Amino acid sequence: MATFAVGDVQGCYRELQRLLERIHFDATHDRLWFTGDLVNRGPQSLETLRFVHSLGDRAICVLGNHDLHLLAVATGSAKLKRNDSFQAVLQAPDRDELLDWLRHLPLLHHDAGLGYTLIHAGLPPQWDLALALACAHELESTLSSADHLEFFRHMYGNQPSHWSEGLTGMDRLRFIVNCFTRMRYCNADGVLDLASNGAPGTQPPGFFPWFELPERRSRNLHIVFGHWSTLGDVGGHNIHALDTGCVWGGSLTALRLDGDDCGSYYGVDCPGARHPGEG
Repeated sequence: MATFAVGDVQGCYRELQRLLERIHFDATHDRLWFTGDLVNRGPQSLETLRFVHSLGDRAICVLGNHDLHLLAVATGSAKLKRNDSFQAVLQAPDRDELLDWLRHLPLLHHDAGLGYTLIHAGLPPQWDLALALACAHELESTLSSADHLEFFRHMYGNQPSHWSEGLTGMDRLRFIVNCFTRMRYCNADGVLDLASNGAPGTQPPGFFPWFELPERRSRNLHIVFGHWSTLGDVGGHNIHALDTGCVWGGSLTALRLDGDDCGSYYGVDCPGARHPGEG
């Protein structure tokens, strides 16, 4: 049995199948971790959702911002954006089954045996594993309840931008969701900059990639994440960035999480017709 983590697919179903052929994925024995953003921008969101859903417990996927946007649109809490490409999901005969499954996915997955933690975007410096798990559970509980409709109506927004245990209600949930699914940069105090999405060096003065803060309480974790297609090659910090911009014409990347090849990366080139920052 082998376990691989796969970066943001975003509806690039054909590239996903090519990547699985390259790593010789066997659905009867192997397991896949997905960094979230299964859907949107790419051409085959429906096929991607159906495939990952069909894997059952052979796949673990955390929610990304595009997955949550699909759910918000499906509930009537948000409008389609110009470049959204998940309309086929909304019109599919099995949409309710797929969307219910998507809504019950986690925000964080930690495997102590493998020694890896899976998220979509980032963690603020104040969160250690226990607090991150607790915050993920808060949001997961909301998403799996009837309260998800109210949450989606208040999900969008950049405030509050700083963690406090005193945060309550929708402010607390919005901060949590922004960390898990949108975070890239923050300052030394953990204030989020959610407007910057370029490569390191393009952010405002005083802000840093979230994983570079030396005092972050999650620095002992080996964190696998996606979300940041412009990040480029990074080393150290116990982080493994897997969004290599498939939907932008980059590549789709997998990381082996166990066995003799643990830590090995595999990728397939993707044609892509978009450019980072488009839409």
